[in-house]
Amino acid sequence: MPVESVFPRLEALLPHVQKPIQYVGGELNSTVKDWDACDVRWALMYPDAYEVGLPNQGVMILYEVLNEREGVLAERTYSVWPDLEKLMREHRVPQFTVDAHRPVGAFDLFGVSFSTELGYTNLLTALDLAGIPLRARDRGVDHPVVVAGGHAAFNPEPIADYIDCAVIGDGEQAVLEITEITRAWKAEGRPGGREELLLRLAKTGGVYVPGFYDVEYLPDGRIARVVPNRSGVPWRVSKHTVMDLDEWPYPKQPLVPLAETVHERMSVEIFRGCTRGCRFCQAGMITRPVRERSITGIGEMVEKGLKNTGFEEVGLLSLSSADHSEIGDIAKGLADRYEDDKIGLSLPSTRVDAFNIDLANELTRNGRRSGLTFAPEGGSERIRKVINKMVSEDDLIRTVATAYGNGWRQVKLYFMCGLPTETDDDVLQIADMAAKVISKGREVSGSNDIRCTVSIGGFVPKPHTPFQWAPQLSAEETDARLEKLRERIRADKRYGRSIGFRYHDGKPGIVEGLLSRGDRRVGDVIRAVYEAGGRFDGWREHFSYDLWMECAERALAPHGVDVDWYTTRERTYEEVLPWDHLDSGLDKDWLWEDWQDALDETEVEDCRWTPCFDCGVCPAMDTSIQIGPTGKKLLPLTVVNK
Repeated sequence: MPVESVFPRLEALLPHVQKPIQYVGGELNSTVKDWDACDVRWALMYPDAYEVGLPNQGVMILYEVLNEREGVLAERTYSVWPDLEKLMREHRVPQFTVDAHRPVGAFDLFGVSFSTELGYTNLLTALDLAGIPLRARDRGVDHPVVVAGGHAAFNPEPIADYIDCAVIGDGEQAVLEITEITRAWKAEGRPGGREELLLRLAKTGGVYVPGFYDVEYLPDGRIARVVPNRSGVPWRVSKHTVMDLDEWPYPKQPLVPLAETVHERMSVEIFRGCTRGCRFCQAGMITRPVRERSITGIGEMVEKGLKNTGFEEVGLLSLSSADHSEIGDIAKGLADRYEDDKIGLSLPSTRVDAFNIDLANELTRNGRRSGLTFAPEGGSERIRKVINKMVSEDDLIRTVATAYGNGWRQVKLYFMCGLPTETDDDVLQIADMAAKVISKGREVSGSNDIRCTVSIGGFVPKPHTPFQWAPQLSAEETDARLEKLRERIRADKRYGRSIGFRYHDGKPGIVEGLLSRGDRRVGDVIRAVYEAGGRFDGWREHFSYDLWMECAERALAPHGVDVDWYTTRERTYEEVLPWDHLDSGLDKDWLWEDWQDALDETEVEDCRWTPCFDCGVCPAMDTSIQIGPTGKKLLPLTVVNK
């Protein structure tokens, strides 16, 4: 039976909300398929506003991968702003997809991609608006199966009560496998109900079903063990890794938004994974090994994407795009190919030691010359050894001198505050570094019109990294340290006015820390915050630290733990971590040894170019590093006869 669109009811509400266009759908390259012609139906969500969610590559890729399949339908939904949420509740309009405005509760599977833990309250809002019981155990056979994915799914324990299952790692092959298992179960008449479907998924070894695992605790609050409570369920669940990215050239038809979004460009992921070994970086650790897309594969994706979208800028995405073994040839080849069309190229940010002026000139040849962003991460040489960010101050000064000397006037430097073993002096050295950058810029450019913006984020320890055992700096200490840095910059009469200073206070980082290293007991905190009105916690204007702390105090007290227990407490090697039963491929002993190396200020090389350091990923996941050079070039697409 066709599912009725809720748009007639929704349309009457749109004149009363901000940015109504974000709820209308109909974007270029969006897909609406016949409901009755499909036997497996996915609703895909990025749990944030449309302007943030629509450009998300992960959701866009899965949307296209699923819709290419015969008999499979995928539609998108995003978090609605509080003004529309209020009206939807008053007029009984359920959470809807933007493609055909079908109610999310009617789909077979509800996939939610979390790139940050601060989207958890938005998940509960969407479930409630969709009429899906918040707790997985209360759902029946007709409710969608709620599947979590994305980087935050590598520790889904804080939302274990609210999801049916989680997929860790790459999603392309995983969603197709889940689709086929669901299709077979439905074709058989849904035997054994919801539990049977989840059991079939769990038995693959690549889908984590929290309800099939019991968590036992020690008297002091630590976890004793996590054990399966069904036969046939694996003790550890493995991540998914897509090899040979050229076989997965998605998105082929990127979505073009109707409303303004955070990224107005077409993006191509040029490689996955990173083995630089920055100890704070969860994304780099959990996406190993490095898998490069070939230069010709990138060229074909850019060609198709531009033809299908009309965008005038191409973002070359990865965790460290300038590390692609053929980045110079890629940038030159694309700049040559699209010179007449004035297509601009961009890299999200550039490693100090990977920047060269030839690359920078190719990236800006057809577009505007914007500011350059570099991420030294740590203010002192010592702290950069701790975090394994092998960039010296001389490297940085030499790089910015090249940039300023070649016409750039604006450089942005990104740092973190609260890194393990950090002192006030480590942070205050950021001011000294910024002053040297301005000084060198004035010297090489012959101009005083030079700017350097210092941007600082609070460090949050993440699962599956060497810093997963580290204590987090309290919000008060973070703010005090940043205030000292602000004063140091302001006091500099020669350079202070040329240095911009942007920072996030320590409070959101504490909430993120609670959620990133939390266990199932934190789920009660999330629900309490949601029920008290918490929404859009990643947005400064909506985030309430006091609300989180009040709810955490009430919800955690019966368990004998508190926020500090999850955040500022250092863990020992023996402690069972909430995510230990989820296998990212990284050997726990290797992570611990790297944590000890951090404390000893010992650096480790990038295994792309050196012998293996036995992190465990390649043998555990049956994968290998895939890098060039291929020796191929990006030739012009057509020969023009003049």
